[in-house]
Amino acid sequence: MAEDLFNDLLALLGEDGFFSLVEAHAGVRLYVPADLSRSELSATIGNDAAHRLAKSYPGGYIRVPLAREFRARRYVSDELSNRDIAKRLGLTESGVERLLKRARKQKPLGPRRKKDPRQIEMF
Repeated sequence: MAEDLFNDLLALLGEDGFFSLVEAHAGVRLYVPADLSRSELSATIGNDAAHRLAKSYPGGYIRVPLAREFRARRYVSDELSNRDIAKRLGLTESGVERLLKRARKQKPLGPRRKKDPRQIEMF
């Protein structure tokens, strides 16, 4: 059921909107008002995403997933260290390493660091 909500929210909000939602509200029950004028949701996830969310879940509660793997992938693409990722996700550094190892088995992650164009190719 949680996986279904994860996929529904990701499809509904897009990656950026979903990331904003889980960054602000991961792991909590969130009330989605039908009338967004009385909510800070628009400021948190953006006006368009908030309207799509309110249209799908008007006046109801959703349990915002932790989405640790999704967030960790995003942090890796932003070139954060395992230490910084651990702080943001509330995990240990070894927990982040295990999470990323599991994530790589499912879908390869991009390179950790961007290649320096000044560096020559040796092999």
